[in-house]
Amino acid sequence: MHHSFFKYLTVGESERNWGLYITSVGYSKVSPNQNYPNQEHPQSHQLTWNRGRILNDYYLIFISKGKGLFESAKMPVADVELGTCFFLVPGAWHRYKPDPASGWEEYWIGYNGYYAEQLMKANFDSNNLLINVGTNNSILNLFHNLIDVSATGALGYAQQIAGITLQILGAVNTIAVFKEQDEDPLGRLIAKAKFILQESFENQVDKEHLARQLPMGYSSFRKAFKKVTGESPNQYHLNLRLDRAKQLLIKTALNVSEIADQTGFESVYHFSKIFKKKNGVPPNAFRKNPI
Repeated sequence: MHHSFFKYLTVGESERNWGLYITSVGYSKVSPNQNYPNQEHPQSHQLTWNRGRILNDYYLIFISKGKGLFESAKMPVADVELGTCFFLVPGAWHRYKPDPASGWEEYWIGYNGYYAEQLMKANFDSNNLLINVGTNNSILNLFHNLIDVSATGALGYAQQIAGITLQILGAVNTIAVFKEQDEDPLGRLIAKAKFILQESFENQVDKEHLARQLPMGYSSFRKAFKKVTGESPNQYHLNLRLDRAKQLLIKTALNVSEIADQTGFESVYHFSKIFKKKNGVPPNAFRKNPI
């Protein structure tokens, strides 16, 4: 992801009858020292650190890059880092913000309904609203899917995004209950590297800089990455970007030039050439007849 996006949904009878309905979906990239929030939200959702805020729905926020602070009526100020999810509860005061030095990237879902309420009260501890899910690619992919389906707005999408939200809550709950952690330290480092690459569709990634973030020497990192994934970091990242391009061709009305830009290719020509080499057909032909 790289373009900030948010949507506030109108909730009708059919959504309420579903038992779990979505009120808001979004993604925001906040650069270092940028004002927060950096988007214009409805008056009811205005947030400042000094005053905090109270909302009427449940919210789940997932921090995929950077770090910051979170505080709620039931929790003292806590550090939030990459891979942290935190919940907001209806009627409860809270506040949060990115660290000015790092900024952050956040995904969120607002949701409510009789089933949502039952689910939250039975399965999540209202005194512990912060869960570190780590560099979890499946949760990240679900959020990407949530944004894609919401942005397209196809018929019946409100029920579809309610289903994706249930999957996200299920994945977060599994980690909270079972403290799902890979005991293999090298496996954890490679999982972190895959996560960082997955959040960087739109950019060429300096793999030596990525290795230093883990931290590992570059040649050890490259060798370990290939051993775990079967591909070099460069090939893995290229395949991620091409897979993302396929999703954008299928699910959106973006033109090929916009898709090339969003997936980090320097030109449409370069993108089309590599896409055809990988998939056997150029992007426009793939869009007409997805393989």
